[in-house]
Amino acid sequence: MKIDSLTTNEKIVLAQQLWDSVAANEDSLDVSTKQKSELDRRVAEYESDGNNGSSWESVKSRILNK
Repeated sequence: MKIDSLTTNEKIVLAQQLWDSVAANEDSLDVSTKQKSELDRRVAEYESDGNNGSSWESVKSRILNK
């Protein structure tokens, strides 16, 4: 298959199919102990922060006002 010969829509469908196939087998993804520790640290930091970020309305407003 020559990817360059695909239309944009065909490329999007292919990318989605690839992602779905990876997600279906997520248990087979190898995550190192170091990576897992970092992910756990980030989740803990997020949960303890109490700041859930900006609302969509706020983000959209900032984007549109630039």
